[in-house]
Amino acid sequence: MDPYEPRFDSKRSPVLGTRGMVASSQPLATAAGLRALRAGGNAADAAVATAAALNVTEPNMTGIGGDCFALYYDAETRAVSALNGSGRAPAGLSIDLLRREGLGDELPRFHAHTVTVPGACAGWCDLLERHGSLPRQEVLAPAIELAEGGFPVAPITAFLWKLGAETQLCRSPGGRELTIDGRAPQAGELFRNPTLAGTLRRVADKGAEAFYTGEVAGAIAAVVQEHGGVLTEQDLAEHRSSWEEPIFADYGGLRVWECPPNGQGLTALLALGILRGLDLVGQDPLSAGRLHLLIETMRLAFADARRHIADPTFAAIPLDELLSEDYAAQRRAEIRPDRANPDPRFGRPLASSDTVYMCAVDGRGNGCSFINSNYMAFGTGLVPPGFGFTLQNRGHSFSLDPDHANALEPRKRPYHTIIPGLLTRTSDGSLYGPFGVMGGFMQPQGHVQVVVGMTDDGLDPQAALDRPRFHLVGGAPRGAVALELGVPEETVAELARRGHDVSIAEGWGRVQFGRGQIIRRDASGVLWGGSDPRADGCAGTLVE
Repeated sequence: MDPYEPRFDSKRSPVLGTRGMVASSQPLATAAGLRALRAGGNAADAAVATAAALNVTEPNMTGIGGDCFALYYDAETRAVSALNGSGRAPAGLSIDLLRREGLGDELPRFHAHTVTVPGACAGWCDLLERHGSLPRQEVLAPAIELAEGGFPVAPITAFLWKLGAETQLCRSPGGRELTIDGRAPQAGELFRNPTLAGTLRRVADKGAEAFYTGEVAGAIAAVVQEHGGVLTEQDLAEHRSSWEEPIFADYGGLRVWECPPNGQGLTALLALGILRGLDLVGQDPLSAGRLHLLIETMRLAFADARRHIADPTFAAIPLDELLSEDYAAQRRAEIRPDRANPDPRFGRPLASSDTVYMCAVDGRGNGCSFINSNYMAFGTGLVPPGFGFTLQNRGHSFSLDPDHANALEPRKRPYHTIIPGLLTRTSDGSLYGPFGVMGGFMQPQGHVQVVVGMTDDGLDPQAALDRPRFHLVGGAPRGAVALELGVPEETVAELARRGHDVSIAEGWGRVQFGRGQIIRRDASGVLWGGSDPRADGCAGTLVE
């Protein structure tokens, strides 16, 4: 038996504080964010410090070679802004090219053609420039120190690192930089990444330019091209983040904010719009009746999301119609209370027709919800030699159907799974808190489940994260539903009777249910932090 196999049982109370709080999937990364707050920084500084430290301590999930998104709440103006830090497909990549290379039907998960421009570095720098208050060197210092001096690898991270080392890192000569003599570090073993420290120091000194031009950019383009891709230094040099208007839905006295497409936050809002017209309060949260409604709602939301979510620069997305109450009522009427819909389809909104998440709240009430990802663990596993990070495989999310809204096109952003969430009170616009649940297509499902837990059931952040979850496997509108160990046997049997293809996941299989973080700020300014027991992390608060 693996001595580190997780039970994912939580005996934690929520962490409480007033001066500032950070929650992440790694204690050392949480400490990096708290260090930024202690130095006088705000929630943006803490979020980037945490993200950079997670690149060091959990490189199988995140890094500067991936993408990021953020929602930022400004306490002074009570405004929410959305940062899209996702990258675009290379200018030379197209469906026609894939067809000529015999890849037109399906692109392999870890092929060099799945490398889109990494947007994380620009995202970090842009968030600091607009909302941060500390020098970039001070924000990135903890991550650089961890990479140079080494850190003990946490148990769950060690297990997942081993899988990635055997699957992806072995594909690239530079992959050895993220191993110890070709193997993954074991739980408790010290790991150093001096080449990543050098990359982060370049960014600390010179900003995003040091990543998207010069030696780093040259090494990225070279390793992609050596493995059959077409990403160029010009693709990197032309990358820009974008600031966008966030989208929202009201639910249970709260306004739930998400980043707009190309992210899949819309999926969670579609589901909450449907659930808003159903009376969940007072229901047994693990009963078949409650879970049936949630599962059927998520199926409808994913059917619409898979139809419409794409890069809005390339595709018209009817957001107003999709998020309208009329459309929510139309979709709500399709749910049968006694039977699963075997074939949910996307609706007609027009009348004419995986990842790390962290969050931070500072003592002034600013909040940042931040997510960063390589996509599939180490992404492609391709490592630019001498720089210590892997390149994402986010391009695998493109459709190869040329008629689909999310079809692969040059310089296009793909459908993105990573989504930060943020809650404000509808009564006065005050911050309720940042939240998120990482994990591929589990993310909007996790968002819905923790929001329902906190609003309809009155749970604190830690209790909302502890509750057993369901997972529509792969975010598919049709197909299997995984239920987490802890869902009662009678619930499982009744869901099966209603036509759901259900199974119980336990042991390492429970990793699929995501890993979340939540910080709630109550009306008096007290912060309540929760950190998912399915990860190695914690919430931490300033105490002096």
